[in-house]
Amino acid sequence: MNLAFPGLLTAAAVLALVMSPLAHAAADRIFLNARAYTVNAAEPWAEAVAVTGDTIVYVGDNEGAKALVGETTVLHDLGGQMLLPGFIDAHMHPLSGGGYARALSLDTWGTVEDWLNAVGEFVAANPGDGLLFGYGFLATTFGPEGPTRQQLDAIAADRPILIMDEGFHGAWANSAALRQLGINRETPDPVPGFSYYKRDAKGEPTGYLLEGTAIDAMDALGAITPAVIVDGTAYVFDVLNAYGVTSVFDAGALEAAHWSGDILAELETAGHMSVRIVGSHFVTDLAAAETAVADTLAQARELRGERYHYNTLKIMLDGTVEGRTAAMFEDYQGEPGNRGELVFSQEQVTAMVTEAAAAGVDVHLHGLGERAVHQGLNAIEAARRLHPDSASRFTITHVQVITDEDLPRFAALDVIAQSTPLWASYDVYGEQFVSEDQFNRFWRFHSLEQTGARLTWGSDYPASGAGMLGMSPLVQMQIGMTRQALEDPDAPIQPDARERLSLPILIRGFTLEAAYQLHREDEIGSIEVGKKADLVVLQKNLFEVPVTEIHTVPVTATYVDGRQVYGDPISPAAVVAGTNDNN
Repeated sequence: MNLAFPGLLTAAAVLALVMSPLAHAAADRIFLNARAYTVNAAEPWAEAVAVTGDTIVYVGDNEGAKALVGETTVLHDLGGQMLLPGFIDAHMHPLSGGGYARALSLDTWGTVEDWLNAVGEFVAANPGDGLLFGYGFLATTFGPEGPTRQQLDAIAADRPILIMDEGFHGAWANSAALRQLGINRETPDPVPGFSYYKRDAKGEPTGYLLEGTAIDAMDALGAITPAVIVDGTAYVFDVLNAYGVTSVFDAGALEAAHWSGDILAELETAGHMSVRIVGSHFVTDLAAAETAVADTLAQARELRGERYHYNTLKIMLDGTVEGRTAAMFEDYQGEPGNRGELVFSQEQVTAMVTEAAAAGVDVHLHGLGERAVHQGLNAIEAARRLHPDSASRFTITHVQVITDEDLPRFAALDVIAQSTPLWASYDVYGEQFVSEDQFNRFWRFHSLEQTGARLTWGSDYPASGAGMLGMSPLVQMQIGMTRQALEDPDAPIQPDARERLSLPILIRGFTLEAAYQLHREDEIGSIEVGKKADLVVLQKNLFEVPVTEIHTVPVTATYVDGRQVYGDPISPAAVVAGTNDNN
């Protein structure tokens, strides 16, 4: 079963387009004097690109493009600016993130004192008695015991406060929030050791909630509503366009899942759907696992529009390193017997993945710990063996810790390794909880590349660890090349320094490889004739600026389907001929 996005151009259709009179008719929009990095190995650089409607009809030199000028053609003289395929965020949560777009956003790399000051300022700026909601703290900054309710009580004891961590696997609640939720020493842990309430020596909840308890608290306190999500998601789309992003993979609508259809339809009807979305059905527990593939197929039939299609199965394999719930082969430091938890058994994961392969459904597996990555690869290997001709594509996302033995299996099994380069800007706290060997096996991006594995990149917004800044592919690219914090060239380098990446690999992972993950490489991801005119203009050529300045390069304009969705109106000087139709 082919569950590709509706409207996908086949190779035959592309050939027909190239051979048709359309390719030789007047173009609607032409970019001249560009430094166009096409991500097309057959023609990596070009000087000019022409667009008719929503489709690229010419890639080549200026002279060839000028033959397509007509009376109404708009010519953009880029004056040497860089032209790229629109960036693709291969793992984020646009709808879920819309719920947080207006919430308090903490600096993930701040101190506890910084966060408490920010909460205090937020409380002062938002008077009343309703819930105060935010996100972004890094749990490991607090040490093994995590954050406490008393810290927030000192700011507001009688008004509920709930703050999600940067990975959205934990929450920090004050006493008022715990009372409203009915959580006390008698409250049982849903899944001891995985989804649970951190407790003090007397058995009282500390205010630190892990995994499912955090999400449940957010739901019960009414932190997210459909109206909040619609408004916030439209804003998220605007920010994405400002960063040059034109397509995303929705790795789970989470608390917005029940409303996704209505929210997406409302956004599309209102003309706010300025990005393409391929999305997922997210399975996190055994009850949902029983019907995982059937539910994904049903969703693929129903949850689709002109620019969105939710057709992928996502499976949760483990938690996070900072929550000490990522599944490892060794005990966490200071916690004998705790190696994290696997959400499902090997048999259960293998059953879901092989059934998906039989149905031609793409699969996205959340695996941070080495044991979870191993489990995911085992399931995919079984699916490849049982269904060698399946059209399914398999991705393991995050891949924070990988064993030497599992590194070559990604390429051998054609498994996409998806992650967030920003997280490799040095985890100053994480090394306290894992062995030295494990810490030196964090984020093995270059090693995966060397084996021939496909690599794709995403922000994981709103769990990026840098708020909305994390949505910038240029920020992610710079950190992928340096493995250091943005503003400090002398900052510590995340081990192993040899895992730094080259710019072409990072660009490719945000364009053509990401398009492959979305099963849409025939339509987007490179600048080629017949593909959609999803384009981004950068003020400078990334190959000609110092690595430490990549994140500062301005995005001049962003186009989706040939329509400008970000950037200043075209100045008269930029219009060489024709009319100034900036739609």
